[in-house]
Amino acid sequence: MAEAEAAQLKEDGNQHFQRQDYKAATKSYSQALKLTKDKALMATLYRNRAACGLKMESYAQAASDASRALDINSADIKALYRRCQALEHLGKLDQAFKDVQRCATLEPRNQNFQETLRRLNTSIQEQLRVQFSTDSRVQTMFEILLNENSEADKREKAANNLIVLGREEAGAERIFQSNGVGLLLQLMDTKKAELVLAAVRTLSGMCSGHRARATAILHTVRIDRICGLMASENEEMSLAVCNLLQAIIDSLSGEDKREHRGKEEALVLDTKKDLKQITSHLLDMLVSKKVSGQGRDQALNLLNKNVPRKDLSIHDNSRTIYVVDNGLRKILKVVGQVPDLPSCLPLTDNTHMLASILINKLYDDLRCDPERDHFRKICEEYITSKFDPQDMDKNVNAIQTVSGILQGPFDLGNQLLGMKGVMEMMVALCGSEREADQLVAVEALIHASTKLSRATFIITNGVSLLKQIYKTTKNEKIKIRTLVGLCKLGSAGGSDYGLRQFAEGSTEKLAKQCRKWLCNTAIDTRTRRWAVEGLAYLTLDADVKDDFVQDIPALQAMFELAKASTSDKTILYSVANTLVNCTNSYDVKEVVPELVQLAKFSKQHVPEEHPKDKKDFVDMRVKRLLKAGVISALACMVKADSAILTDQTKELLARVFLALCDNPKDRGTIVAQGGGKALIPLALEGTDVGKVKAAHGLAKIAAVSNPDIAFPGERVYEVVRPLVSLLDTQRDGLQNYEALLGLTNLSGRSDKLRQKIFKEKALPDIENYMFENHDQLRQAATECMCNMVLNKEVQERFLADGNDRLKLVVLLCGEDDDKLQNAAAGALAMLTAAHKKLCLKMTQVTTQWLEILQRLCLHDQLSVQHRGLVIAYNLLSADAELARKLVESELLEILTVVGKQEPDEKRATVVQTARECLIKCMDYGFIKPVS
Repeated sequence: MAEAEAAQLKEDGNQHFQRQDYKAATKSYSQALKLTKDKALMATLYRNRAACGLKMESYAQAASDASRALDINSADIKALYRRCQALEHLGKLDQAFKDVQRCATLEPRNQNFQETLRRLNTSIQEQLRVQFSTDSRVQTMFEILLNENSEADKREKAANNLIVLGREEAGAERIFQSNGVGLLLQLMDTKKAELVLAAVRTLSGMCSGHRARATAILHTVRIDRICGLMASENEEMSLAVCNLLQAIIDSLSGEDKREHRGKEEALVLDTKKDLKQITSHLLDMLVSKKVSGQGRDQALNLLNKNVPRKDLSIHDNSRTIYVVDNGLRKILKVVGQVPDLPSCLPLTDNTHMLASILINKLYDDLRCDPERDHFRKICEEYITSKFDPQDMDKNVNAIQTVSGILQGPFDLGNQLLGMKGVMEMMVALCGSEREADQLVAVEALIHASTKLSRATFIITNGVSLLKQIYKTTKNEKIKIRTLVGLCKLGSAGGSDYGLRQFAEGSTEKLAKQCRKWLCNTAIDTRTRRWAVEGLAYLTLDADVKDDFVQDIPALQAMFELAKASTSDKTILYSVANTLVNCTNSYDVKEVVPELVQLAKFSKQHVPEEHPKDKKDFVDMRVKRLLKAGVISALACMVKADSAILTDQTKELLARVFLALCDNPKDRGTIVAQGGGKALIPLALEGTDVGKVKAAHGLAKIAAVSNPDIAFPGERVYEVVRPLVSLLDTQRDGLQNYEALLGLTNLSGRSDKLRQKIFKEKALPDIENYMFENHDQLRQAATECMCNMVLNKEVQERFLADGNDRLKLVVLLCGEDDDKLQNAAAGALAMLTAAHKKLCLKMTQVTTQWLEILQRLCLHDQLSVQHRGLVIAYNLLSADAELARKLVESELLEILTVVGKQEPDEKRATVVQTARECLIKCMDYGFIKPVS
């Protein structure tokens, strides 16, 4: 019984194989192997399973199964050839060559075997040639590099060749096998910058995508030596070593996503210890005085990139917990550094920002309240330990630390502001005679006054001090920061007209001073940046933004600053914020009249809208911004490096773009200046809100513009996904509608675009909106479907049994809305022209089909009537019986009446189509001509 069942399973497997269901075939062969003891049958089953393995690209399994078949029957030529194929795919060319050589000996006339033999012979010769030439090349390169008497250009060429070779898998392995790491260490010992750089870059290539090599290199070169090189003052060196460490971390943690072959996985069992050691050394670098500012920045960059989880659905956040426990105080020390104090560590302009970002990422990566409480306690203890009445420098460090945390996890910063004495210390430092103290205190007040309650405290206690500093200081840095502090406090009420913090006209005066600084090109860029930051706060006031957009030189100065400062994230954020305020593209809570009445009754504050925040003023500001060249500035900002262009800044830019696209008349200008291209990356990356806003902007442009001009080349295909993302019930009706209009425009361009829309799974959503109660949404969805039915795969959905898609289109043809009828009739005309089966199916989906068709053929609107007549012609052409049915109905009379009309310029196509229908009826012999 078992043998019979095994034989049957083999036959089942063969049938599955013929149907190309290789998984099912493998399963049948495996079950049969468990039941049989017949050697001949077992050999066949193993051989067949090897064939499945080849088809499914499971080459190791295929080679194993073929070997088992050969163990039973060594003369099995099929098994031998299948093992040869599997071994070739596994890169074991010499073993594959032996197998095919044997096959060719057994069947010398088999052309397939002879061809494989020739191909493998060529591949092996090439491999040997490369191997030997690589060995000699590597040796020659090291000889040139280590010879002090070598010519400079020869050494440079050898160094570049070595780097390129290290990036190739074969080259990296040859360098590694030929004691290359030892020779690279000798290059590093020369202390010559260009040779050390070449060695570091070669090691980077060798570590990429190879865990065993990366581990060996880490242990040979040693982490302390690597970190020592990264601490260098040489910016190029520091960056190269950072890339080397990143390559090692990626390989050890499996982030490189490369396929590991052979025994590569087995060589390194656990990399956690090495990764922990790297993290520990990076944390030590943060507080070492021997480390350059550049090196400290690279250490922060590596921690930012590799410690917090990239995906919060992964449960393990042990790396973050380790850094919080062992390194948070070290990060806080960096955040608290004050450049003007003698004890300050070497820093760059970006160090404070990178440290704040790291604190923010670590805090966001915590999973529960106890972990956050622990984090907060460490911060509190660190800041408290710095407070010292006898040592003003320590107090300044404490306030600088709070200021840095406020730029990272804002909630945590707010909690720390509530600690006893912190706010008082800030205000006290403003009154200090030392400029370093004033600078720190003013910056801290700027960051602290984001919350209205805090701002109120500072207005009460610190504004007079800020004004005093502003009037008396000779230090330009302090003066402009103090101005920004006053700007921020002046805008603490946001866009609420009733919550003005300062006297009437004060904010306009502050803004005027900011604009003056902004236009003064004699002032350094960093100081002018603070002027933009001041405007970012002040433009919440409608009077200020209205004055600003009328000051064309100031606007253009800001745009030029944004274009020139694409490496400075703070200026990009400030410019984006200012533009959001000027275009009123921030979120505004809807005012419910009943709640307003209730608030007035209970004497609560009710937000007031400024008269200049009404739509006509906003539209005028948008026009002025476009005239001043805002689009080219935005396009430059979008191209900034991903580390500089944060997700929050992307969201602000998306909001501005959407506001600028609001008026259809402005969209041509936006497209002409490259706005369409600039929106695409904003719709694909960033915050969820930002992506939706950018996608909506794209939809507005795609709805009315020629896609070939708005999104030239291959970019047009990238627009599809953002538009499809708007076809969601969570999006509002306007977003759904404009996305459908955009997709309609795109789907009318080419079948490749229709195919892209289909692959993005937009069809079910488009069909859902065809059922929508909202007339405009239903019309837009039907127009989109009218274009989409030209695609073969869409047509197949209509041909499939068990769905009402065709019925829906037929019924929509019977609606009263002319535009909806026109779109539905167009879709039906194309479907019935494409497939005779759909012509017959149309008569079965509803009993009203003939009445609807007759109404279309009599329609007042010529485009609808023409489409109805085309449908009639398609039905007449599809089937003689169906044609007879139509001739026997009132449709013949309709066709005769229309066909007899005089074909003037407007009606020519309608009359011609009706006559073609009558000619088709004559061809069948159902009617005869009168004359």
